[in-house]
Amino acid sequence: MTSFLQNQKSKLILILFLAFAIRLAGISSRPIWYDEAFSILLSEKGPSAILHGTLASDSDSSAAEEHPPVYYFMLWGWMQVFGNSLIAARMLSIILSLGIILYTYLIAKHLFDPPTALAAAFVTAILPFQIHYGQEIRMYVLLTFWLCLTTLAFLKRQWILFSVAAALAQYTHNLAAFYLIPLALTPIFQKDWKTLRSLTLAGFASIILYLPWLIHLPAQLSKVTSGFWIERPGVEKLFTLILIYVPHLPLPDGLLLPGLLLATLSITLATYQTFRTAKNNFPEARKGLWLGYLSFVPSLLLWLVSQISALYVERALLPSHAIFCIWLAWACTKTKLPRAIQALILFFIVAASIVGLYQHVAYKSFPYGPYKALNESIQKRLQEGDIIIHANKNTLLPSAYYNPEISQDYIADPAGSGTDTLAIATQEILGLVAKQSIENATSKAGRVWLIVFQRHIDRYIELGYESHPHLIYLQSNFALEGVEQWDDLRVYIFTRQENK
Repeated sequence: MTSFLQNQKSKLILILFLAFAIRLAGISSRPIWYDEAFSILLSEKGPSAILHGTLASDSDSSAAEEHPPVYYFMLWGWMQVFGNSLIAARMLSIILSLGIILYTYLIAKHLFDPPTALAAAFVTAILPFQIHYGQEIRMYVLLTFWLCLTTLAFLKRQWILFSVAAALAQYTHNLAAFYLIPLALTPIFQKDWKTLRSLTLAGFASIILYLPWLIHLPAQLSKVTSGFWIERPGVEKLFTLILIYVPHLPLPDGLLLPGLLLATLSITLATYQTFRTAKNNFPEARKGLWLGYLSFVPSLLLWLVSQISALYVERALLPSHAIFCIWLAWACTKTKLPRAIQALILFFIVAASIVGLYQHVAYKSFPYGPYKALNESIQKRLQEGDIIIHANKNTLLPSAYYNPEISQDYIADPAGSGTDTLAIATQEILGLVAKQSIENATSKAGRVWLIVFQRHIDRYIELGYESHPHLIYLQSNFALEGVEQWDDLRVYIFTRQENK
C-alpha cells in the first residue's frame, strides 16, 4: 500500500513538473497586452491606490476598474518580494495554476480513485485554456483557484472553508456567482436536504464575509452595463465554447478545422459515455452527470443573463473548465471504455493541446505587439519637439510599462462608448491621463509619432470612414514622413510644416 501511494505521489509530481514546464513556454517572449499591463501598473501603486482606482466614482461617463481588489492586492504583495518584471508577475499565475491542478487531483480522488485523479490532473496540465490563463497576469486563475477550493470543501462538507473560499472568489471576480449558484443548487437536485441546510448556513456566512464589497457591487456592475466592450452573445457562443475548452481560441484558419474536429470528437465521446452510464445505472454515473453539469451549466447561465445585461466573457468560465477536465478524465477512465477508445480520446486531447499550445506561443497579433522593441527603437530616434501619441490606451499602457521614462500620450476613448473603460480617477492613479483630442495633443508638436493598431484603422474604414480619424487629422495638418509596420502595430511619423 505504501509503495502504491508513493507511486501515485511520484506521478502527480511528474505531472506538476510537466505543467510547470509547459507554462514557462513563452513566459518572457510572449508579448504583454493592455490588461496585463494594467494589472501591473495598478497593483504596483499599493492597496490604497488600488481601492481608490477601483471604487472611485467619476462625473464623466467612463467606467472605473470593474473587478474586485483581491487579485491586485496579491499581485502587489508578490511584486514587493519578486519585482515587477514580466517573468516575476507571470510566475504568480503559474504557481496558482499548479494549485488548480492539485485541486482537480484532490476533487477527482475524493469522487473516484487515484488513477482517475491523475488523469484529471494530466488533462488540466495540458489543455491550453488552463495554460493561457495560468500564465496571464490577470485574476482568472486566482478565481479558479478559490472556486476549486470551494468545490473541494463542498464535497468534504467543510463548511467554514467553503464560506471563506467562496467569499474570496467573489472578492476576486464579480462573476464568481455564476459558478457558485449551480454548485449551491446541487443538494436540491440530489434531494439531499441535510446538506442543503448546512450549505445554506455556509452560504449566508459567505455573504456576510462578502458584505463589505457587496454594497459596491451594483455600482461595479453598472460600470460594465452602462459602457463596456462586451456585446450581447449570440447562440454561436454556446458552440464555440467547445473550441475554447479543448484547443482554445484564437486559431489560424489552417488549424481551425482540425481543432474543431478534435474538440468535437473528444466532447461527443465523453457526452455519449456520460448518458450511457446514466441509462445503464452505473455506480458512479450521478457523479459524472454532476461534473458535466458544473462544466457547462455556468456558461449557459452566464449566456442567459447576458441576453439582458451583457456580461459574457469566456475566461470567466475557467473554473468550469477545471471541472470539465475532471469530467473528461472520468469519461475516459471510469465508464468501461475499451482501452483502444481510451487511447483514442487521449490522442484527441493531446493533439488538440499541441495545436492550442503552438498557437499560444506563436500568436503575436492583436491585442499583442512588440512594445519593448518598438519603444527602444523610437527612443533612439527621438528629436527635440517630438511627441509620441497612441491612438488609445490599448497601446499606451504596455508601452508605459516597458518604458515609463519616455513621455507618451494617448487619446481618450469616445465618451460613453463601449471602449470607454478607464475612468479619470483610475487614469490619475496610474499617472496616465488621456488627452481629449488629437488636436489638443499635437498642438505644440514639431514631429508626431502616432501608434495605432491596424485593426482599429480597418474598423473605421468598415464603418465608412476614409481612415482612422486621428490619421485623417494628421494628414491634413502635417506632412507624412514615414510609416512603419511592427506586427499588427502601425507607426506613422508626421512632421509639422509651416504651410500646414
